[in-house]
Amino acid sequence: MITLIQILQVLVQVVWWILIIQFILSVLIAFNVVNMQSEFVRSVAMALDRLTEPMYRPIRRYMPRTGAIDLSPMVVIVILIILDIVLGNLASHLRYGTPM
Repeated sequence: MITLIQILQVLVQVVWWILIIQFILSVLIAFNVVNMQSEFVRSVAMALDRLTEPMYRPIRRYMPRTGAIDLSPMVVIVILIILDIVLGNLASHLRYGTPM
């Protein structure tokens, strides 16, 4: 059971890094540091969008429109942090046999 929780924690960390990389790339694109004319940049940006859009879509339905600022990535990151904390506590309880 602890191994399964550790695998879930690794997956949470991978998703977290995907979100961070997407954010950095979007900032670089916005400030014209990297160009969307590049096939590689366009491919990476599209792949990251396809990976993250299913996470953002349900949150965007309930979040108010804020104009140009999209707060859904921040909400997803907060959810991932909370999930990582819960999984860590669960693993600790299972490992040391302490009551929840």
